[in-house]
Amino acid sequence: MLDDFVILRGTANPRLATAVAESLETPLGAVAIERFPDGECSVQLLQTVRHKHVFVIQPTRTDQHLVELLCLVDAARRAAAARITAVIPYLGYSRSDKRGSRREPIAAGMIARMLQSVGVDHLVTLDLHAPQIEGFYHIPVDALTAVPTLCRAIREEEQPPAGMVVVSPDAGRVKTAMEYSRQLDAPVVVLHKRRQSDVALEITHVVGDVRGRPCLIIDDMISTGGTLARAIDALFREGATEPILIAATHGPLLDDARRKLDYPTVKRVLVTDTIGASISDWPGWRIVSVSELLATAIRCIARGESLRELF
Repeated sequence: MLDDFVILRGTANPRLATAVAESLETPLGAVAIERFPDGECSVQLLQTVRHKHVFVIQPTRTDQHLVELLCLVDAARRAAAARITAVIPYLGYSRSDKRGSRREPIAAGMIARMLQSVGVDHLVTLDLHAPQIEGFYHIPVDALTAVPTLCRAIREEEQPPAGMVVVSPDAGRVKTAMEYSRQLDAPVVVLHKRRQSDVALEITHVVGDVRGRPCLIIDDMISTGGTLARAIDALFREGATEPILIAATHGPLLDDARRKLDYPTVKRVLVTDTIGASISDWPGWRIVSVSELLATAIRCIARGESLRELF
């Protein structure tokens, strides 16, 4: 029953959590979150959650947000919540899913152990950087995708140009690119890259025909913008034409990402509000909300219904 659940939110993305609660026509749970002078987190639940299913909505873009989430979950568990589902739209440290060399951590596995140890019974997230991250968890994981939401926005508001191709920035995003291809009825082109360091890379091959065709470049996230900028350069060297569309689920937008992507041929950059970053003075930047997707997932989970249609 929907009366038996409570939605709690942290401070990482209050706007998204509020939108989810409004879609579910339920108030957010009352929580007090403060910071001590030394930066430590103080959390207190201001209402009962005893024997209720608690959903905690909190992306973990920063370490501070992660600790806040852990505190919220621990507080709910100690307050006798019946079940705790962590709704983490952006799961931090997902890029650390394996060791690149010796003497390195696998941080994605470490985060999984932390979440489970404090009492998370179920994880809901969006577009993991690597699908195998689910294997680090011994609890149910629903890794949803924002691709249908982004494709709907592209079809209804961006009006895909004739002849458009979907571009995967590397081999790891081919499966996602195929889903965009299916929903937008467009062929797929794949870029091959050689990474020189954590921030430096080179596009070595463009597999597919882009000559005289506009492109939709897709990715799971936009951080520094370096990969996408090099992808745009490589596509135009192969004869691609404007406009260029970019679509990604997560948009941390670090450093000078805007400058790197400020091409006159880039018509639109679409990201969802999993993190909540916003650039008000960039006309090409557009936020697509995943609040309805998350609300539907929470409703189904609370009722014990299948999430099959969301996949």
